[in-house]
Amino acid sequence: MANLQIKGIQDALYAEIKDMASAENRSVSQQILFLVKEYLARRKGVQALKTPSQVLLELSGSWEDEKGIEQIIDEIKVARKNSKKLVEGF
Repeated sequence: MANLQIKGIQDALYAEIKDMASAENRSVSQQILFLVKEYLARRKGVQALKTPSQVLLELSGSWEDEKGIEQIIDEIKVARKNSKKLVEGF
């Protein structure tokens, strides 16, 4: 099993870690190890999630329809409702 030594840690940070360790009945070394493992587990979980752009790219080109492009555009235009509210004012 490897050993790790951390140098140059700020006193305030060390005190906070020491308080956390004490509250959870761990040594400072055990607390540091716990925090590192927790961070790495979360990081792996976040990296496993797909970004919205990845999902969109996977969907790209997956739509199939019997209708032609012009027919689809015409249907969209017909489905739109014109509002005269803005023309007449509020």
